[in-house]
Amino acid sequence: MPKNSPHVAVIGLGAMGLPMASHLATMFPVTGFDPFPPRRELAEKSGVEAQATPAAACPKADIALLAVRDHAQAEAALFGPDGVLTTLAVGSPVILTSTVGPDAARDLADKLEAAGYPLIDAPISGGPVRAGNGDLLIVVGATEGLDAAEPVLDALSSTLTIVGPRPGDGQALKAINQLLAGVHIAAAAEAIALARGLGLDPAVVIDTLSHGAAGSFMFADRGPRMLQAYTGGAEVKSRIDIFVKDMGIVTAVGRTSHVPLPLAAAAQQLYLIAEAAGLGDRDDSSVITILSPDTRKEPRP
Repeated sequence: MPKNSPHVAVIGLGAMGLPMASHLATMFPVTGFDPFPPRRELAEKSGVEAQATPAAACPKADIALLAVRDHAQAEAALFGPDGVLTTLAVGSPVILTSTVGPDAARDLADKLEAAGYPLIDAPISGGPVRAGNGDLLIVVGATEGLDAAEPVLDALSSTLTIVGPRPGDGQALKAINQLLAGVHIAAAAEAIALARGLGLDPAVVIDTLSHGAAGSFMFADRGPRMLQAYTGGAEVKSRIDIFVKDMGIVTAVGRTSHVPLPLAAAAQQLYLIAEAAGLGDRDDSSVITILSPDTRKEPRP
């Protein structure tokens, strides 16, 4: 490990935080925090020194990286009684990788600035496997603190785009990313539901259309996982309730910008229906079962 490598504290060792921390630990000294002991145990096996509070993860850190669920968790992790700011050296950058929306990012940036810390607004996209390989898309809104944080961002990304100089700029572009992702997943679910309704073999439909003009990354990626929803469920890589949150951010951004988003609003309702049906903690591919719940339907010979 090179001398003078920044020490990184990863706050949140969930589906994205743990693979990011594990990947960073191959290049930098890394400590981490998660409230759940099993996640801390997994982190320790990956070379991450895991702690039971955000404060305990940060005394030696040069950079704190937040990989939490939402704005409320970010607030608690940063400003709580055992929060990051109680031990992180003043002036150290805080990298926000979570999707919280532009207004929330600016609110956090203002509070951090008042305490003497720059916020790097850097939401991520790509999923757990790409996080573990340093192959993420990261979109950044920041100037202050960016030079110090850039080695960490470079290590995690294959595509790193500086969107603008202000915290919130990265979140704005991430909202557009989530609009497309959320609509594409919903469209894939509709297509596969229609295939089932017509008595076609969904696996053949997915394989065929993935190679044509109608294909998309989400159709090719989520399609096979949607079929697993009928045989015990797909591995949870991105939860339904995450898309409830993210599509809520998308539609709120559209409303405040006075831009109509009818497809995003329709997709949001589908995720809300799935959450109300008790699928909130399931993989987002399970949304197919809301549109096509009849597991007895078999494809035509």
